[in-house]
Amino acid sequence: MPDETLPTVTQSAMRGLACKCPRCGKGKLYAGFLSLRPRCESCGLDYAFIDTGDGPAIFLIMIAGAIVVGSALIVEVKYQPPFWLHAALWLPLVLATTLLPMRSMKSLLIALQFHHKAAPGQLIDREPK
Repeated sequence: MPDETLPTVTQSAMRGLACKCPRCGKGKLYAGFLSLRPRCESCGLDYAFIDTGDGPAIFLIMIAGAIVVGSALIVEVKYQPPFWLHAALWLPLVLATTLLPMRSMKSLLIALQFHHKAAPGQLIDREPK
């Protein structure tokens, strides 16, 4: 695909949020819930370069933690419900705010990694003076 122009950051982000191939935006990225396909079915991009690590989980834990802890504190101070009600309220919210957006967050980080040509850090090979 050498004749095509590179997508903008916004286009790359939208492809990521849609869980599509970061290069063509057409092929599916996932084979399962979080397992990636070996390559794009549309343009043939090899997905071997992908390494998001724990990035998506960390972002979501921080966002979900702020939402759930803030909500739990407000409910506790205002209504003082029993602990079983806290568990019944916040456990589904924790699951919804972490598991539901996990695919989109992971594919967003993959698309941005592809867009910026991210690679593992390497030490510069220097000769002694």
